[in-house]
Amino acid sequence: MPRMEDRRKNATDNPSTPDDTRRVMPVYALLDNIRSAWNVGSMFRSADAAGLAGLYLTGMTCTPPRPDLEKTALGATESVPWDYHADAVEAARAIRARDLPLIVLEQDPSACDWRDFGFPFPCCFVVGHEVRGVSPELIALADQVLEIPMAGIKKSLNVAVSFGVLAFAIRNQWLERADREGDAGHG
Repeated sequence: MPRMEDRRKNATDNPSTPDDTRRVMPVYALLDNIRSAWNVGSMFRSADAAGLAGLYLTGMTCTPPRPDLEKTALGATESVPWDYHADAVEAARAIRARDLPLIVLEQDPSACDWRDFGFPFPCCFVVGHEVRGVSPELIALADQVLEIPMAGIKKSLNVAVSFGVLAFAIRNQWLERADREGDAGHG
């Protein structure tokens, strides 16, 4: 699997400001068969905004360059490293082989509330198909399954919205931990 961090444009090797050392988190996301290019583009943009280290695009998930993806990514495909894998389960196994915990975001009987979870760093979170969700095979490989509880009539959020909510929840924990530890091990 190629090292995505080698391709990151805003690498933290030579930060220009003190805040740059905390820009990129050791957090990745695996997109499991996302069918909408607009959702994929939105997730690229959210990944850039939250400081994710990279995206694993799998299955039917489209890859750059594509005008429909760029419509919502607004250039984030140039700043967020990504790799494509035809098989999401093989990608997940390769990720776990790198000792990255796999955190699945899915409504599942085994899921816990995302607000009660302490994210490990580094890690990789997984979001799934807009209708079918994350595949059962990936759920079985997960170190943890999380859900965002719904208060309304609808039982779920759009996948790109869920991605953004979780990415920034992880970012908040990353920054809180960095503040507590005086940036030791962060950056």
